[in-house]
Amino acid sequence: MLDDIRGRYGTGLVRDLRPHHIRADLEGRPPHPANNRLKCWRGLCRWWQEAGLAEEDAASPVRARRVLPTEGHLPWSRDDIAKFRARWPHATSQRLAFELLFWTGARMSDAVRLGPGMVDADGWLSYRQSKTGGKVDVPFTAAAPEWAEPSDRVHLFSALREQADRHAVWMVTAQGRPRSIKAASQWFSAAARAAGITGGRSAHGLRKTRAQIMAERGATPDQRAAWLGHESLSEVQHYSRGADRRRMLAGTDPEPKSSNSSDRVPTWMRK
Repeated sequence: MLDDIRGRYGTGLVRDLRPHHIRADLEGRPPHPANNRLKCWRGLCRWWQEAGLAEEDAASPVRARRVLPTEGHLPWSRDDIAKFRARWPHATSQRLAFELLFWTGARMSDAVRLGPGMVDADGWLSYRQSKTGGKVDVPFTAAAPEWAEPSDRVHLFSALREQADRHAVWMVTAQGRPRSIKAASQWFSAAARAAGITGGRSAHGLRKTRAQIMAERGATPDQRAAWLGHESLSEVQHYSRGADRRRMLAGTDPEPKSSNSSDRVPTWMRK
């Protein structure tokens, strides 16, 4: 955005900048992009003022656009999950990324950093969230509670076994390099579309699905917060809002495991 501002208006004088110029720049943009652009203007004008390049902050009088509340990232349905698994076999990097995101409920910004070195001797995957700095512990090879639907972890173990090479992190490119956050998000969304999953389902939607599954199976708000690293009760409630109320009221039995599945921990993952 700074490069674009410089390209459009770089010949103007800072001292001549007025709020109506910034409003004109925002005009015609949808609410979210306009507000992101305004954040850039505010940071730039504040820096100019603090650096002594401008007497006044021209962006401060400009008000942000009102944005109607939305549900945010859409959770994945069970049909969506089945479609993705049918399209991408365990040996593919897309499937490994899916199972890692789905089991851990991690944000993509954290998922790209996860690797075997973060699994301790007791079988817990431990990491600090890049967004909040809060610590998260997820049972990896350790016993998982039934409210987490442990049968999902079988798919993750299968995907890990099928990987030809071992790396410091699990989500890597074809060249074995760690994926960037933005590129990984776009790559994963493309994999979802290739599986016939519509409606803009993203990696973050899997985080919501994990929260909803745990709510349906009786996990307490504190348990969900500990697994997903939520900082407040309102955040827990937001992520679990779409949980199936009928399942919660009727109770859920652990899913029976098929005869050809095993939740045995791969030997190479033991420490």
